[in-house]
Amino acid sequence: MTDISSPASAPAAFGGATHLECTRCGTRYESETLQRLSPCCEKPLYPRYDLAAIGARLRREDLAGRSADLWRYAELLPVRNPAHAVRLGEGWTPMIETPRLATRLGIGRCWVKDEGQNPTASFKARGLCMAISRAAELGIREVAIPSAGNAGSATAAYAAAAGMAAHVVVPRDTPHPIIQEMLALGADVELFDGLITDCAARVGEGVREHGWFDLSTLKEPYRVEGKKTMGYEVAEQLGWTLPDVIIYPTGGGTGLVGMWKAFDEMEAMGWIGSARPRMISVQAAGCAPIVRAFEEGTEYAEPWRDAHTYASGLRVPRAVGDFLILDAVRRSGGSALAVSDEEMREWTPIVGRDTGIFCAPEGAATAVAAARLRESGAIGPDDSVVLFNTGSGLKYVI
Repeated sequence: MTDISSPASAPAAFGGATHLECTRCGTRYESETLQRLSPCCEKPLYPRYDLAAIGARLRREDLAGRSADLWRYAELLPVRNPAHAVRLGEGWTPMIETPRLATRLGIGRCWVKDEGQNPTASFKARGLCMAISRAAELGIREVAIPSAGNAGSATAAYAAAAGMAAHVVVPRDTPHPIIQEMLALGADVELFDGLITDCAARVGEGVREHGWFDLSTLKEPYRVEGKKTMGYEVAEQLGWTLPDVIIYPTGGGTGLVGMWKAFDEMEAMGWIGSARPRMISVQAAGCAPIVRAFEEGTEYAEPWRDAHTYASGLRVPRAVGDFLILDAVRRSGGSALAVSDEEMREWTPIVGRDTGIFCAPEGAATAVAAARLRESGAIGPDDSVVLFNTGSGLKYVI
């Protein structure tokens, strides 16, 4: 197996976004004031950049030798002043080639992008790093988040590093190691009976009563900017050639839409061409609103009733960015499918034996999906495939 990486350490130039843009209608908003959902459509806002100017002065080759974290892409991130960048070593996770797993799956080449090697052992570090860095830059001192678990851990860590107060509301059955992690990192943790959507309502009460700033998925503009760096890393670590297929476990879906945004930005700067990976959204059979909407051909996903799965990151009954996820999957020629908890449990040790990676159940779900798509012919024998392991299996050990 090969760990694709590069050396560290030349500085990047911080710049910031030119404006924010409604993802539904394109209306522009000021980027230097606090924003949540777009006032026009009540949909997520995306930061936008002067990509022509950035591309004219920054070549992809210039990244070599920069810091081995997500801040190597600082020109394409929203933080303006490097003093506000909260750093715990997030990003630039290894892209591990896994030939034995590729052989088992019957595909040409397979890599695991191991996000479990981020701070707090999950991909959530990327988004919360960026959201909290930007919140600090805009004067916020107290944040709150509803979480299925890992986002709460990342919020606790980055808020602590930034000297902020953090309030986290999680379902009562959140894995115990994650609860202990949040408490150890100084967060005010509330265990709530219900799902992440119920926790979101509780956070909303706190926002109204105490003025907390809500960091909920895609309800503020900056978590997606941290997550999009996964797309930049996939391209850079594979020599600026994108894979044929990316398989991504989807709860709120910020990572999938963030990568799709990154690919468009890279093309606009001339770093890659117009070819895109087929984006595969994987959900749990007990909570699959995106899969149902994909199969029914609808633009939006109806909330999933009675959501249940032990893969807590996939237990998200309603995604605010549902239309963005579905658009990326469809435009890429990809698909969406659901896997059972039993399949995730079965494949966790299979992935482990073939790769040496103790993946979270969400990561195992991507291997299940790859096997199923290869069997159906949706993935070919010569395809190159990137599987995203979004967290460490240690988070689920009781």
